Amino acid sequence: MRTNQARFTVAIEPIDPDADPPGPAGARGASRRSHRVVLAVIAAGGAIGTGARYGAILLWPAAAGSFPWTTLAVNAAGCLLIGVLLVVLTEAWAAPTWVRPFLATGVLGGFTTFSTYCLDIERLVSAGRPGLAFGYLAATVLAALAAVVAGTWTTRRLLARTTRTTRTTRTTRTARTRSARRRAR
Repeated sequence: MRTNQARFTVAIEPIDPDADPPGPAGARGASRRSHRVVLAVIAAGGAIGTGARYGAILLWPAAAGSFPWTTLAVNAAGCLLIGVLLVVLTEAWAAPTWVRPFLATGVLGGFTTFSTYCLDIERLVSAGRPGLAFGYLAATVLAALAAVVAGTWTTRRLLARTTRTTRTTRTTRTARTRSARRRAR
């Protein structure tokens, strides 16, 4: 008897290097100091990210009751960069431990904005434009998801191409070296 069962493929994502289980009980003091440093790094990055977002909103303001294109663009760009950054940090570069909280959580977390997104929706509804508010709500979610997927996918492809090129170059050099050695004998 045959059954029609759906088959699923599971993408194996890298394990988060910052999510290691806590160490021995004696490491509590070091852990607290480490958390303070991480919080300071996140705060510094957040100040940079929110400043950049504020600058974008000042450069490209949206008129009251109109579609908030700047916030949509900022959120989509931030999600694209988060996708790129996290692939690079988890698959290509063994960065210092402060880099990820500073860039991903701080800078890009401050740059992207859920609060302004919600405020924009509330302002559109208050201005009597619920259809536009719903469209903005949906467009932001779709653009953010598409951006993070595009950033992740593109970065992985570029890293794979770079790795292949590097391997090919090494193989070619090795073959030339071996050939030169044989001729020299």
